[in-house]
Amino acid sequence: MLVPAVLLLVASAHPARADFRLCNNTGSRVGVALGYKDADGWTTEGWWNISARSCETLLRGALVARYYYIYAVDYDRGGEWSGKAYMCSREKEFTIRGTENCLARGYDRTGFFEVDTGEQRSWTVQLTETAEQTPSPLGPRLPGPGRPPLMMPTPPAEGGKP
Repeated sequence: MLVPAVLLLVASAHPARADFRLCNNTGSRVGVALGYKDADGWTTEGWWNISARSCETLLRGALVARYYYIYAVDYDRGGEWSGKAYMCSREKEFTIRGTENCLARGYDRTGFFEVDTGEQRSWTVQLTETAEQTPSPLGPRLPGPGRPPLMMPTPPAEGGKP
């Protein structure tokens, strides 16, 4: 079974734009759920269906929180990108307020992985497969029990254009 990996990158190529984006750098279609806390409390949303080798904006505008949470599944080859931050989800399209008592409220209890945006205005998450991950100065690190996802800043594009 394929062991997915994730790279977290700051999107800084276009200073006027502020979004939370996810790029699927795998050869498979993936489904993505997102969790975050705003002025009204915790929300989880899903599903974004993202084609192989493409990107999608999950939230438009300046980020409202420092921490976001992602859960993703590989529709074609199996596997998932998950973590230990448990939030509510379900198999069909959803927007769920609150993270408590998921099962009692008729939802699934799903482990999301944490994304620390460092209070940046915009952020891009790169989902990759282990075989496609390139070594970083820290060496390759795979998310899994006790291991956080690899985080690297994205260098600005030359001339400030994407």
